[in-house]
Amino acid sequence: MDRTALADFLRRRRELLRPEDVGLGVGPRRRTPGLRREEVAALAGMSADYYTRLEQQRGPQPSEQMIAAIARALRLSLDERDHLFRLSGHNAPIRARRTDHVEPAILRVLDRLEDTPAIVVNDLGETLVENRLGAALLGSTVDLPGNERYQPWRWFMTADERAKYAPEQHDRLARAQVASLRAAVGAAGPTDRRAAELIADLERHSEEFRALWALHEVSSRWEDHKTFVHPELGRITVDCQVLHTENHAQALLLFTAPPGTEDAQKLELLGVVGTQQFQRTE
Repeated sequence: MDRTALADFLRRRRELLRPEDVGLGVGPRRRTPGLRREEVAALAGMSADYYTRLEQQRGPQPSEQMIAAIARALRLSLDERDHLFRLSGHNAPIRARRTDHVEPAILRVLDRLEDTPAIVVNDLGETLVENRLGAALLGSTVDLPGNERYQPWRWFMTADERAKYAPEQHDRLARAQVASLRAAVGAAGPTDRRAAELIADLERHSEEFRALWALHEVSSRWEDHKTFVHPELGRITVDCQVLHTENHAQALLLFTAPPGTEDAQKLELLGVVGTQQFQRTE
């Protein structure tokens, strides 16, 4: 771990970012350039004291998960992310087709969607990052452990995931989950261990999944029309627009409704209602 170089790199990258680059208000005039340390810490989901110690060449070696979070907070490119890992004394992640690192261009779009629910997912249905309204609409899933972080697993293994959607859409969405998962497996190839473990778990425990998987239906995520059932606001019908990265390994999902409709008004109310704690149903 190169503490001196790590501290200098973090400080310089932080000073290059403006509040509006990461979806923060400009606010009063600032005496120093870039973001404040506490703002980077908040974006990375860590304490301001911990991040400050890194910039001051103090504290323990950060974990790989912490470095990945800082890389996202600072909007680093893949080359910059790999450099940050090496400065921290870790090997840079292998650049496989699927990566948990969200491209800065995608994050810049997400940061500007203050009035639109939006999430970024990978091709296995794992939510990598979400904005405030996205978490309020769907319930936050970014910190779930193990296979729970994948939507197909939650769909077939728990009742609470399906409860977020209108019952009349369950059959269609179940088939779409499986078809999208098969497309991801086909694109990544037979050496994709994460996908193989997820599918094996689902085949062991879900008869419904086994039946749908046997159909060999294949389809990528594209535009869709969904009706959510929100615990406070009831049914909300939205258009789901999907923006893929170049290799289709990640996608930005935006949920909108026609202006002036009741559904649009409910989306506006999400900002007032805030994040709901969706209770797990075993």
